[in-house]
Amino acid sequence: MINVFVNDETSPLRAVILGTAKGIGDVPNLDDAYDPKSKEHIAAGTYPKEADMVKEMEAFAKVLEKHDVKVYRPEIINDYNQIFSRDIGFVIEDKFIKPRILKDRKEEIKGIQYVLDEINPDQIVSVPDDVRVEGGDVMPWKEHIFVGYSENQDFDKYIVSRTNKAGVEFLAKEFPHKTVKGFQLNKSDEVAKDNALHLDCCFQPIGVNQAIIYKDGFKIEEEYQYLVDYFGEENLIHITRDEMYEMNSNVFSISTKVVVLEENFSRLAGILEDRGFTVEKVPYAEISKMEGLLRCSTLPLERAH
Repeated sequence: MINVFVNDETSPLRAVILGTAKGIGDVPNLDDAYDPKSKEHIAAGTYPKEADMVKEMEAFAKVLEKHDVKVYRPEIINDYNQIFSRDIGFVIEDKFIKPRILKDRKEEIKGIQYVLDEINPDQIVSVPDDVRVEGGDVMPWKEHIFVGYSENQDFDKYIVSRTNKAGVEFLAKEFPHKTVKGFQLNKSDEVAKDNALHLDCCFQPIGVNQAIIYKDGFKIEEEYQYLVDYFGEENLIHITRDEMYEMNSNVFSISTKVVVLEENFSRLAGILEDRGFTVEKVPYAEISKMEGLLRCSTLPLERAH
């Protein structure tokens, strides 16, 4: 059996599902892409190739294994994008939440069914029909659960709105002892630099009490300010619009000391090293063209209590 448990973003990682780029198939048609960054690269002829993405993910897997993490990979579904395992499920405390996601992605869960079969069924929670919530928007952080979402007018308007108000309310009901705090995100179906696809595209806690943040990813200034007040200005690393576009906040913590970054994030790497972090660098620039990065491609199953 797998003992699922996650209470924050940075406690020592024991087990994780890392997505796979194998079998991803051909470049999608422009009409089938559902985020602006993918559309940009399809139109420019620079959409990533399967072989390059497989190489990037193997490099990430090696880093995880070097740190004694048990790594599960999805069973391959041909001609299907299974890179971003974060969205097809997430763990909060000892519960595995099975969300409802874009209908174009509903088959993805089959690739990890063999892992779900190892989890006590009493610990698996399926969300109700009206709830939309994706793992990229959900961040357990000690006594909090931070959730990126869109109010109805934005949720109905943008395909890049992935979590609705009902998603926030569902988590508040499911975890009544936690402070569930929602953050409305700025969305754009057409301009990648104006689009925070998920909360982890503009914010992520690291270490014990620090975080990476992009102010303009947040639609409501007071909600952004809530995080500034909670973490303290001196504990935040602010990133620029271009760095947000390159996915600088979408790093991945193996522990409070070890952070995995895309190898080109030199400014961020320098700041983290100055603050005493061990920085593991992996090539992930091709995968970033699909508006997702390291956190997006992981589904942590167990972190230390």
